[in-house]
Amino acid sequence: MADTHVTEELRTPTAGEYDVIVAGGGASGLIAAVSAARCGARTAVIERSGCLGGTATLGMVAQYIGFYNRETRVVGGLPFELTQRIRSLGGSEGFRRYVLAEASTNPVPLINFPFNPELVKIAADEFAQEAGVDIHLHTPVVRPLIGSRGVEGVIVENVGGRFALRSKMVVDATGDAAIAAAAGVPFAGEEPELKRRRQPCTLVFRMSNVDVKRFRALPREQKRAIALEGLKEGRIYWESLSFCSTPGGLDAVSLMSRIFDIDALDPADATKAELVGRQQVKSIVRFLRERVPGFENSILASIAARVGVRETRRVIGQHTLTEAEITGGASFDDTIVLGAGPMDLHDSAGTGVALWTPERPFEIPLRTLLPQSMEGLVMAGRAMSATRDANGGSRHMATAMGLGEAAGIFAALASKGQASLRDPQAQRIRATIQERGGFVSIDDALAVAAREKSEVTQIKAA
Repeated sequence: MADTHVTEELRTPTAGEYDVIVAGGGASGLIAAVSAARCGARTAVIERSGCLGGTATLGMVAQYIGFYNRETRVVGGLPFELTQRIRSLGGSEGFRRYVLAEASTNPVPLINFPFNPELVKIAADEFAQEAGVDIHLHTPVVRPLIGSRGVEGVIVENVGGRFALRSKMVVDATGDAAIAAAAGVPFAGEEPELKRRRQPCTLVFRMSNVDVKRFRALPREQKRAIALEGLKEGRIYWESLSFCSTPGGLDAVSLMSRIFDIDALDPADATKAELVGRQQVKSIVRFLRERVPGFENSILASIAARVGVRETRRVIGQHTLTEAEITGGASFDDTIVLGAGPMDLHDSAGTGVALWTPERPFEIPLRTLLPQSMEGLVMAGRAMSATRDANGGSRHMATAMGLGEAAGIFAALASKGQASLRDPQAQRIRATIQERGGFVSIDDALAVAAREKSEVTQIKAA
């Protein structure tokens, strides 16, 4: 039998040296990079696609969720600053009241931040560049560099070749814990019994020339009846007519596809998800035009460049956030961001979704971002240390951005020898977040909520 392996001998040149490298330029990675740079660290962000923003831009999920828990704003700091930048560019009309999964059995009212993903791309570019971040697009990370002190940079490979980028700290914002897993950090999410039971993927698409007001005016019961008819006929794929609109209100960004039996860590499955997703989009578009009031004259305007993934790996860090801690209002002395929910777990093989909002904001400690022993590395985003259920409430983009802000501060401090896994300087990180207008305790958020009460009551419906 022929040898199934190829032996390679590589001599890889070093193309740059940084204090902090952020692997992944999605919601958490973008903020982590800006956060580290504003702390004075020489910072680079490495992104495999052609833009920053991740799910918001490449994935075309045109709304930030997680800034508000019910009527209480829980995320400030750099993430909130980014929303104001997006708004100043005309990319959003601001926060809006919205009913999530309106046609499902358990719709959830919340406050979201709808936006035009194309303008978010521009806002993200400017946000990072003004902070002095070096941006490397179209650059996949191949593996981490491991040295005597832990993670010491990354190997990348792009159209220009294969290069090493050295750094004192790496932020893993890949979403899949790709750097951490390759570095030998323990993780959950690849258990054999789970691989075929992950939450389904979704391929987002946008319809233009939609009569949004007419659709919004339909009674919920009528929307649900239409959705159930579509499910019965096999023309749509989960029990919701889930849309948001970009400024101007003439389009509908849809999260209606549901792609089952996908292990997004398997490249063959990742390909399958895109192919199946586009076939689902074809079916859904025809159904919308034929059966849903307001969509009669609509046209398919765009499909996201990449399928949205809800679940892969989660690291096992110094603390694992649990659903009991979320519902029980657990307090931590190293809290660095507040979660809002909703708790969001999609059926792995059905058409429903477990969706509910915690009564109060919940605290997420710095230790969920810290490996147990691998120096030179900090996590950001949905691969944080959390149980599967808790992850369903902590992976929303506003929360991920808050995690990124804390990760960036820790990375900058650690790059200067001022923080470590054993002594992470949590109080110093918390103080920096507060100085930027962020919240590090439920009391922080409630105090601001009392001052913003009149502003919140004026937030309009979508």
